[in-house]
Amino acid sequence: MKANCIIQRTVLATCLLALAAGSSTAQPVSLVREVRVGVLAHDVPGLWSGFRLEHGVDANVELLLSPSVDLLGGSIRPAIGGSFNFAGGTSKVYLDARWMFEGQSGWFAGLGIGAALHDGVLDPTEPDRKALGRRVLFHIPLEIGFRFDRHQSISVFFDHVSNGYTTTFNEGLDSLGVRYGYKF
Repeated sequence: MKANCIIQRTVLATCLLALAAGSSTAQPVSLVREVRVGVLAHDVPGLWSGFRLEHGVDANVELLLSPSVDLLGGSIRPAIGGSFNFAGGTSKVYLDARWMFEGQSGWFAGLGIGAALHDGVLDPTEPDRKALGRRVLFHIPLEIGFRFDRHQSISVFFDHVSNGYTTTFNEGLDSLGVRYGYKF
């Protein structure tokens, strides 16, 4: 599967960028503003997509990038990331525009829209895999968290991918879990 190889390499490259950004001790203007890593339940039933076919756990890594644009009391910035499913289910990489709001008490919230490239199936040909209809899907993340200090945070992260009914098959896929963030 060519798409599977692309997804795995992109997730690996994102992890390496996160490690490189985290190992820098200098404070120059950096493209990487924050790194978030986490563990997500894969294809969670009863959420947006409604039902479950795939199983397992996803490792998720994401880079929140600079610069940002202020809007509605928060800021919009680019985010690039990926989720790899350890049980052979659908893995993905994504690029989003992410609106983030950070309160004075440490609580924050984020909402985004973007595109995801996945290695799953397009048509209902496998009984234990979602039929996602297109290789490139809409990616909609939602996150609520708490920042402990200037650098560290913990959050609950939800993401949904689907083709938005632009083709016949659109079973959608939801992931839900926790993430640790480090802000530079």
